[in-house]
Amino acid sequence: MIGGMNKDYTALKLKAIKLRKQGLSYNEIRNKIAPALSKSTLSLWLKSIKLKPEYQKRLYTKQIEILSRGSQSQKERRKREVEKIIEEAASEIQLPISSETYKLFGVALYWAEGNKTKSFEITNSDPYFIVFMVKWLNEVFGIKAETLRPRLNIYPQQNDAKIKKFWSQLTGIPLKNFGKSYVKPLSSGYKKNNLYYGTIKIYVPRGTDMRHKVFGWLRSILKDVDTKVKITERKWLSLTKGGRAINIK
Repeated sequence: MIGGMNKDYTALKLKAIKLRKQGLSYNEIRNKIAPALSKSTLSLWLKSIKLKPEYQKRLYTKQIEILSRGSQSQKERRKREVEKIIEEAASEIQLPISSETYKLFGVALYWAEGNKTKSFEITNSDPYFIVFMVKWLNEVFGIKAETLRPRLNIYPQQNDAKIKKFWSQLTGIPLKNFGKSYVKPLSSGYKKNNLYYGTIKIYVPRGTDMRHKVFGWLRSILKDVDTKVKITERKWLSLTKGGRAINIK
């Protein structure tokens, strides 16, 4: 029984064999003679049929195209899903954000990417991060871009002068404020991410007290977890007695 109707299997088999000898794929044969016919039945009927080389090449190419389209289709579908997630998340933020939220957002970024032990420095390669922090320094501390002191960290194949112009145009920091760039030595290792604009470190002159203030704000934010961290650290104090790590090559 196929599709609820009696079929002449012998006639179907002969048609299938004829079409296979013409180089058609199993799906193409099914679509022509009986869409309800299972692939396992076709495989049983046609396993002894030897295809001409040109037909083998055609079917192989067709299969590769199908697989390629399938992979691309999945990527495109996932891309749309991710974009939808981002759009929905973005709509959850009510703009403009409050001045307090803005201040604390910069505090969190400095906590993640800023210098923890001396002066007031931020280092990153992301233009969005750098532009935000330069703007944040101005709006929260009144620090003008004209007073900042940046330095670049780049690779030998990169154009130092052009990258400085890029960051200067982006941040409003005058070119004359840029210090000598650090050029990383060539390495045989493979680097996954291309830092097209290098990495920029921005130093705030006389910013040490600012850094203390930022961490004072941070201490207030973290007050509800402070006790747990300190108690756990005291319990595991022995971990701090292991000495400095040694890089063995």
